[in-house]
Amino acid sequence: MAGRKLSQDPKWTRANSIFSSTKPNADVALLGVPAHEVSLSSTSADQTPTAIREALARYSTFSSAHEIDLRNLTFSDLGDVDSPDHEVGEQRVAAAVAGVLSKHKLLIALGGDNSITYSVAAGLWPDLSKVGLITLDAHHDLRDGISNGSPVWRLIQAGLSGKGIVQIGISDFANSREYAARARDESIHVVTRDLLRKRPISDVMTEALEIAGAQGREIYVDLDVDVCDRSIAPACPASLPGGISADELRQAAFLAGRDARVRAIDITEIDAALDTPDQRTIRLGALLVLEAACGVATRLR
Repeated sequence: MAGRKLSQDPKWTRANSIFSSTKPNADVALLGVPAHEVSLSSTSADQTPTAIREALARYSTFSSAHEIDLRNLTFSDLGDVDSPDHEVGEQRVAAAVAGVLSKHKLLIALGGDNSITYSVAAGLWPDLSKVGLITLDAHHDLRDGISNGSPVWRLIQAGLSGKGIVQIGISDFANSREYAARARDESIHVVTRDLLRKRPISDVMTEALEIAGAQGREIYVDLDVDVCDRSIAPACPASLPGGISADELRQAAFLAGRDARVRAIDITEIDAALDTPDQRTIRLGALLVLEAACGVATRLR
């Protein structure tokens, strides 16, 4: 019910409480990157980092499936990057992420639109030839120019090899023939939505991690929530009917967090102002944070 206070139980720790710290050298760092000004469609994605943090209060810290309590990890919330759009904003993002990988096992960046995949990755790794990229996205994001439709192309132009990129969930009628050809020309490994109907997401992610992490590369994972079916991601302006399930995306987040080669994950393309009253998209975004953190916890066993 709107406006009703959440119950308090000392034996039921709410997940938002573990992200309220600012511990140096924490296992997991959280950073808001509320980019929205270069989006191809009007968006209030700048409201989303705050909304996801608030939604974490809806969940506990315990994974029954993995028998992991996230209270055994350490977390640091690095706050939000102020005005992260355009060239000057991307410089702020670079400054915010400088040195993060030397202090934390995993950075989780909360978008914001998908343009942050470029600004965060380029800020973390000055030499992008040493990085692999996995995107879960309905779109190739290989457009020309600077927008939420161009981050993968911009990363390639900045030095990231197409052979180290895996794109999962690419949807029919969401991309052009020209950009599909660009993906082939750059040797990007594409797993279409149709192929996902024939293979479990766990197998696809295992293969993707090996491709992206080949030759000793560290890995960046982009979780563009518009890869999900529109019924469960109504707050994603470009989500389509027929996308993947929330459960599949949650599995992907966990598997990404579990792999020590994955150093950063972003969660993008949710427009908090468009969500349904039950906040189904925002709540999924919060669960992706927890799944990724749970994956990190398995590294420490």
